[in-house]
Amino acid sequence: MVDYGGMPRRVDLPSELVGAPFGVWGGRELGVSEKRMRGPDLQRPYHGVRRRADAVARETPEGLEARCDAYLVRLRGSQAFSHLTAAALWGVPLPGRVESDPRIHVCAFGGTRPRLRGVVGHETDDPDARVVIRDGRPVVDAVAAWIQIAALLSLDELVAAADHLVLTPRRCAPEDPRPYVTRAELAARLQGFLGRGRARALAALELVRDGAESSRETAMRLDLVRHGLPEPRLNLRITDRDGVPIGFGDLVYPEFGVVVEYDGEQHRTDSRQYYRDVERSEAITRAGWMHVRATKETPRAGPRSLVARTENALRSRGWHP
Repeated sequence: MVDYGGMPRRVDLPSELVGAPFGVWGGRELGVSEKRMRGPDLQRPYHGVRRRADAVARETPEGLEARCDAYLVRLRGSQAFSHLTAAALWGVPLPGRVESDPRIHVCAFGGTRPRLRGVVGHETDDPDARVVIRDGRPVVDAVAAWIQIAALLSLDELVAAADHLVLTPRRCAPEDPRPYVTRAELAARLQGFLGRGRARALAALELVRDGAESSRETAMRLDLVRHGLPEPRLNLRITDRDGVPIGFGDLVYPEFGVVVEYDGEQHRTDSRQYYRDVERSEAITRAGWMHVRATKETPRAGPRSLVARTENALRSRGWHP
């Protein structure tokens, strides 16, 4: 601080340190004093790391990326983001209890795992794990990330995670080719893995399918099959009687003319989306399909549950258990 007529003025940081996290050692090299690096305008996300408080968005889903970028200052060449952090950076749908955890996971490939407040350090026990660069950040490969979280998620959560990784989307961004892995790659890597979570990963692998575009779709599919209903096709094109495309259905029984879908919050809160949904549902019905829809309010059991209504629809179209 510099005093001009009794009014303190904050010393500006060198331009090299503005807009990105930096290490205190880097600040010293550029002539920044220890007192300045303790200034109230600088956050201390990790020991020895500083960043401008006004350069960081509030902790939203993007907050994970900000925390990772802050730790990049300390990340060694033999380390990479791993486990739940790597899974999130691969876009894996994770339960709320995981997303609310502010810690990041870092894996050491040889040497000592990191021990730092706000960091969960690991030493890899996957001999085939490798480091890749994703959006400028070193992370373990997608297969390794899935194997690492096997002991941290429930069976269904692990299936949803793998469904995301093996998904072949209808539209693929050139800069982010999909699928990230194949089911065969998951199986091959599990053969050589003997660490924690192997049994759960093997059980989940039997339930993984290409086609689910959300964890809700995965959950619905698992629920239907576990109650003895046939396994649906995923994100199948729906047509009318003349073969004119109507769209794609989440879970489809083409042989029985039944479509099962989940309506998320945007379908209710976005008036345009809601109107399009009404028109689409009417078109599906006119084409002779039975349209079974679910929301977060749909009961898990009883006659109004998704399973019961889907079973009734299938039986009315000739299905017998």
